[in-house]
Amino acid sequence: MTLIGQSIGEFKLQAYVDGKIVEIDLSAYGKKTVVLVFYPLDFTFVCPTEIIGFSKCRKSFEEEGTDILLISCDSVYSHKAWAEMKNGGIFENTLPLLSDKSGQLSRHLGIYLEEEGFSHRATIIAQDGVVVYEVIHADPIGRSSRETLRVVKALKFNQKNGAVCPFEWDGQ
Repeated sequence: MTLIGQSIGEFKLQAYVDGKIVEIDLSAYGKKTVVLVFYPLDFTFVCPTEIIGFSKCRKSFEEEGTDILLISCDSVYSHKAWAEMKNGGIFENTLPLLSDKSGQLSRHLGIYLEEEGFSHRATIIAQDGVVVYEVIHADPIGRSSRETLRVVKALKFNQKNGAVCPFEWDGQ
């Protein structure tokens, strides 16, 4: 079942951001483009490479008017511990780490794995609070921030011009 056209919903999640625990209201992103990067668990092997990679590309996404939110079913305290680790952690990360501890958002989006107790590795892009792009990744395969940025640019191009973006479209 596809998520395309589905609302991301009105969820408020605890997050670890800039050394603080805060609440993030997803409905506040209603008029923006937002990339929801779901990852299975803190303290794993592929996830830190993705998190640090997306964090390093943050400025490129912001130039496109896009925010990135990192989400797992870990507690916000697990996020805090992992974020503060310099050796084996994600100390370089500058993006919000959201806690979907109850799995409600993941369930709403159909990506929660009941038996495992966490979500699929998924990338969901929403514009105006509605899912316009989704991909679920195999656990051992890391995603590409460059490809995600290309998709964001293509979606914006389509939204602005009404034109399609053919195979290998790169904005040129």
